[in-house]
Amino acid sequence: MKRPPVEELLRNVYFDTCVYHQAGIDLLLKIVPAENILFGSEMVGAVRGIDPFTGASYDDTKRMIDAAGLPEETRRNIFETNARKVYRLDRVAALNPTGATK
Repeated sequence: MKRPPVEELLRNVYFDTCVYHQAGIDLLLKIVPAENILFGSEMVGAVRGIDPFTGASYDDTKRMIDAAGLPEETRRNIFETNARKVYRLDRVAALNPTGATK
């Protein structure tokens, strides 16, 4: 089909961690390279309620990333570094070192 390899397509495709169950997070981490995963969680709670199997809030995705047993560098990438890269946050900070807004 003359399509580029999946690895090349992933240069500009990112997935978030709003999966809401451990098996889904584990599958995401198995299939998608960690460099293409951004931490996501519901601020207000789109998936309100408590999971009866775990006793934890459905939308507590940080807990699931923590439970995945990832190396510290991978966790740092998912929680921070990848978003800095995608949204060019370090570049924005360098252009506006005082943090002032107009």
